[in-house]
Amino acid sequence: MYGTRRELMKLAAAAAGMATVGTWLASGQDSSQRNPSKTTASGESSDPKLDAKQAKMMLEQNQKDMKKNIERLFQLASELKDEMEKTDATTTLSMAMLRKTEEIEKLARSIRDRAKG
Repeated sequence: MYGTRRELMKLAAAAAGMATVGTWLASGQDSSQRNPSKTTASGESSDPKLDAKQAKMMLEQNQKDMKKNIERLFQLASELKDEMEKTDATTTLSMAMLRKTEEIEKLARSIRDRAKG
């Protein structure tokens, strides 16, 4: 009984750790290197008014996306909770439940990354 849950927790912890390390390694560039067309040779933006409007629009879109993702995360977590309550504790978890936990992890990482900016 405890062996299957323990194995699931080990698997989830390993997946989360690997995803965190991958995200950390992928974020090596700073923002000026990602989009050099928006900066001048001195590293400053070319049009501050335009950049302020774009930044505000991007922040608003980011907030809308985060709200949508949080609603989806809540829905997935509720579905997973319902499935866990229906299954027998002595059996192993189904692949559908594992996929749902992976989707929850991906969505949570996405929300965390957007919140960091």
